[in-house]
Amino acid sequence: MCVSADYADFRGTIVYAGRRNHPRLGRIEVLGYQNTALNLAAGPNAMLLHLPAAGVGPEHFVDVGRHADVLTRMSDALTPVSASADGMDWMEQGTPPQVHVFEHDVYTVVLAEDPMRVYAALERVPPHRRPRVSPELFEFYATAFPGHAVALCCFDNRDARRAKPLLLWYEPRDPSRLVVPAIDCHTGGVPRLGSPVGRDHLVVFGVDDEDVADDWGLGPEHLCSAVMQWPGGMRHQLREFLPDRVVGVRIGDLDRPDLLANGDFAIDHAALLADDGLTRLGSLRLITP
Repeated sequence: MCVSADYADFRGTIVYAGRRNHPRLGRIEVLGYQNTALNLAAGPNAMLLHLPAAGVGPEHFVDVGRHADVLTRMSDALTPVSASADGMDWMEQGTPPQVHVFEHDVYTVVLAEDPMRVYAALERVPPHRRPRVSPELFEFYATAFPGHAVALCCFDNRDARRAKPLLLWYEPRDPSRLVVPAIDCHTGGVPRLGSPVGRDHLVVFGVDDEDVADDWGLGPEHLCSAVMQWPGGMRHQLREFLPDRVVGVRIGDLDRPDLLANGDFAIDHAALLADDGLTRLGSLRLITP
């Protein structure tokens, strides 16, 4: 569930999306992403994420600090999870597109709403983390995902395995559904949307207590739902971005990945909030532009 700038192997991916009633920011969407990266390129590499965001800047990346286990805690809470899914800085309007280059954990992140500006800004990445990326890859994002921000997360060989989870918030482009960026291509080439690819990841969605009934997800048939118990010493600034309850679906595994069409995962927000047990995961669907 990742696109890389050059040859790489990404395993054990956990991806999270949730709506959050933030006390200061209001209604936002929070995206979390974590995997184990094995860089197979001779030099630096990078992963690319397209973000269904109405606007996003460096300040939208959340520092998890010493809580590098926020996504693995979600995974642990959902054990056992279900089998594979069935069928399955704000930029003001009118201003020129901006590009941001900044440090976040082990990554140098290049972020812009215009993918070609990401490509043009590669020279601003420190040499030890600067990957060689095909311009055709950014042209693909510009064509296939218009209006999406693109984050190029650059890393060197030494840091590839030490990354903390990426956690960021934004205003969703489509409030009626949650979309998880999930296209795959680990060669540095252009992804082939709709073609079968091996899937090995846990997809997690989150809700706030105030959005659901007290018994949401608590029945014995809800094998894939959990109430989160966050550490008491967690920073308040981080806890405000994390869900009260989660629902997850396991898609494939390391030894037997599921072959599914190359595309993103999406679920209607109304279906997520509806207390319909395991059938809510039947609402998880693959989408391709």
